[in-house]
Amino acid sequence: MILEKINEQVRYAYENSGFYREYYEDVDVDPTDITSFEEFRELPVLTNEAIKREQKEHPPFGRFLCIDENGIERIYGTSGTTGRPKVFGIGAGDWDRIAEWHAQILWSIGLRPDDRVIITSPFIQYLGSWGALQGVDRLGCSTFPFGAGMEGQTEQAVEWIADLRPDALYGTPSYAIYLGETAEEKGYDPTEDFEFKVMFFSGEPGASVPSTRRRIETLFDCTVIDQGSMAEMTPWMSNSGCRHLENGMHVWQDIVYTELLDPETEAFLEYGEEGVPTYTHLERTSQPMIRLWSGDISYWESPEETDCECGRTYPTLPRGVYGRVDDMLVIRGKNVFPSQIEDRLHALDAFGDEFRVVVENEEALDTLELVVERDEDSDVEDDEFRALVRRSIKAEIGLSPNVTVVKKGTLERTQFKADRVEDRRKIPVDI
Repeated sequence: MILEKINEQVRYAYENSGFYREYYEDVDVDPTDITSFEEFRELPVLTNEAIKREQKEHPPFGRFLCIDENGIERIYGTSGTTGRPKVFGIGAGDWDRIAEWHAQILWSIGLRPDDRVIITSPFIQYLGSWGALQGVDRLGCSTFPFGAGMEGQTEQAVEWIADLRPDALYGTPSYAIYLGETAEEKGYDPTEDFEFKVMFFSGEPGASVPSTRRRIETLFDCTVIDQGSMAEMTPWMSNSGCRHLENGMHVWQDIVYTELLDPETEAFLEYGEEGVPTYTHLERTSQPMIRLWSGDISYWESPEETDCECGRTYPTLPRGVYGRVDDMLVIRGKNVFPSQIEDRLHALDAFGDEFRVVVENEEALDTLELVVERDEDSDVEDDEFRALVRRSIKAEIGLSPNVTVVKKGTLERTQFKADRVEDRRKIPVDI
């Protein structure tokens, strides 16, 4: 069934998109008749750089669009923080199918039509918020699209949540922790004064980082669900946890087909290996993406190995998406992801919920410094906490960091995605 959908999608894109006709011109397989997954893997990977280049040469949508522009119902753009913004047109039929799929996935995490949901992430050019709104609306929930990012908005959110008692929250893990801290500062007990039964997140690692997940579960006494793929691949909820999955995400292969590819060779990886999730739309008529390289890092397990109580027979990403290829820090030959450090810190009782990573190069030697908050209500003093952090991080990544301890609340909180890494190393330049 999935192979049939792949064949239909590739043939449709090839016949209706000038970009794909040109992109597949030299492939060794017939794009109008894909008969095996091996043949499908002969098609070249699509990168974000290729999308940007195509849309620059053929603005605004590039030659990806397979329908008349008059048939577009929604237009979304990326922020462009890493270069030229990308723009996506979604037709009415696609938009309706996305809503239906998101509603199905939200049902799997425990949401029901009589639930009340608050969305605490920005709506400006962030398709995560719009996708969450789309899904809960289709499911029939009562929705408060509160947003985030304005000064004083988190304090307002606390009061609204205490009054409205929503059953569910969508946002980012970093913001959920900030929200809980703010509630406690205002005298609320989030486990008693709020009534969340589930929080579902996307946009950054965290919800599948075990200690961060436990921190949120404990802070709010609720279930935590990790979700997300790419805005370009909406329905982005096609990677999602469920009520029964202890950690990670199911890969809904019949909605968006997912492969894991080798970061260097782009070869297909079997279950149990780590690689880059690469996505293909299966029922997109307006602007299909085929074998889109995410740049993220994850590893996957077979359905048999996961054997989830929900009964779904999808592969899983047991640790979610825990980094990006370009976010990986190589320090003294060690590959380090910020999510590894986050997991270890949240496992320490005295941790004050926020940290920074600073990498420098001194006398040709890379140094790793952590600025870590300590909860002043703990019984652990600075020196002891510093030693605990050093031992814990060294056990995880094989490097002993320099640790600066600061009191809780010193480091800036985020109302969206956290940016905790500063790489100050100078790149050598040949003259």
